[in-house]
Amino acid sequence: MTSTKSDCRAVRKDRVKHLSALPEQGRPAQDVLAELRDMRGGDLPTHGGRLFAYVYDAGLAGLDDLAAAAHALSAHVNGLDPTAFPSLLAMENDLVAAAAQVLGGDEDTVGSVTSGGTESLILAVKAARDSRPDIARPRLVMPVTAHAALAKAASYLRVELDTVPVDPVSLRVDPAAVAAAITPDTVLVACSAPSYAHGLIDPVEPIAAAAAANGVRCHVDACFGGWTLPYLRRLGEPIPPFDLSVPGVTSISVDLHKYAYVPKGVSVLLHRDESLRMPQYFGYADWPGYTMVNPVISSTRSGGPIAAAWATLRHIGDDGYLALAAKTRDATRAIGGSVARIADFAVIPRESTVVAFMSSSIDLFVLADELAARGWHTQPQFRHGAIPASVHLTVTAAVAPRVGEFEADFAAAVEAARAHGPIALPDGILDLLETAPVEQIAGALGLGAGGGLPDRMAPVNSLLNAVAPAVREKLLIAFLSLLQRPSRRP
Repeated sequence: MTSTKSDCRAVRKDRVKHLSALPEQGRPAQDVLAELRDMRGGDLPTHGGRLFAYVYDAGLAGLDDLAAAAHALSAHVNGLDPTAFPSLLAMENDLVAAAAQVLGGDEDTVGSVTSGGTESLILAVKAARDSRPDIARPRLVMPVTAHAALAKAASYLRVELDTVPVDPVSLRVDPAAVAAAITPDTVLVACSAPSYAHGLIDPVEPIAAAAAANGVRCHVDACFGGWTLPYLRRLGEPIPPFDLSVPGVTSISVDLHKYAYVPKGVSVLLHRDESLRMPQYFGYADWPGYTMVNPVISSTRSGGPIAAAWATLRHIGDDGYLALAAKTRDATRAIGGSVARIADFAVIPRESTVVAFMSSSIDLFVLADELAARGWHTQPQFRHGAIPASVHLTVTAAVAPRVGEFEADFAAAVEAARAHGPIALPDGILDLLETAPVEQIAGALGLGAGGGLPDRMAPVNSLLNAVAPAVREKLLIAFLSLLQRPSRRP
């Protein structure tokens, strides 16, 4: 590396000031809040349409205040026992009914409110696994583009994972290949609407039909886009059938903290009927305490997020979500057009609210850094087999007013990335991976213990892109463990 090497070593150790969470003497409330605001100053922007991952911003004035007030009203309500707090039970049932209304449910549809998409997916896998106690080694079949949270569910629940490759050009799975992967030990087939990485909708109808023909459950992971796809269809977009209206689909999940624009973390897992949901529950009475019965993974849980979600949906309403979907669609079209007009990029066809693109001539990791330097925060994605590396942009309604700014900055970032050229990894770093301590590897890339991060991530991403997925996992686990260490004080 040339100049990038020095950039890489410019670790931002002062990004966040570390304070004792347990001082000898308590601090005044106003001082604590001031300290918290100061710490938040080092975070990426959650509002304003410049962060294309992790957060979802409707751009609606007053929405945060409403959600915060609703959260405060129910923050100390405990979801452990709905008979003690009927308000929370009512709000959860209302949210499930709203999700069923949007996602093709009927009078038999039931569901649960969870803390997020990962919990919804874990529970979908649990319900499928526990519905077949006769299978000693249950298996889950899914396209390789399915969300990693499904692999996490399989790992946690000791379910064998069978991933089906996708075409490296179209990035689509062949339904016949999914059907061929189903065995007598398969308890669940999963597909995406849309896939997170590229925003493409799996062929749900033939996949669900294949699952049903084999007597297997089919779960649709619509956590990411399930709240927008129905509204985009109403706006005239060619959205294929994907929800509970499709025969053979037995469950579906949708995250309200994504395009329903509620605060983190609220998701809904829907089942076609009560018999399908029953194996999701956990019950235990064989001890002297209270009988534990839980529909979700957590026992004690705050009613704050659920109340904030309920208030947000009530405030925005069906007509408001249709308007937000229209703004998001227009912004997605415009952002995708800005990228497509530059010959260096191959833009993946738009089917949802994602702009994803690849390039054979521009180092995408350098481009991501150049965009970040201009205030636009994207999500680089690593190569996978024959699928090249890409950049992912989750477009929200808040992006719409900033499309012109993005177009100008994107063009400038492309020129800067082209002039910079591709990243060259530090000499010999690949040879160190198996022998050197993680601190040495991290130091060469600008990562420091206790939260130190380099100003530019291209060297880190380039290394991760160069290695096999198993090595990538090992490195990232080690890097994260290095970062998640309390600061040392005398």
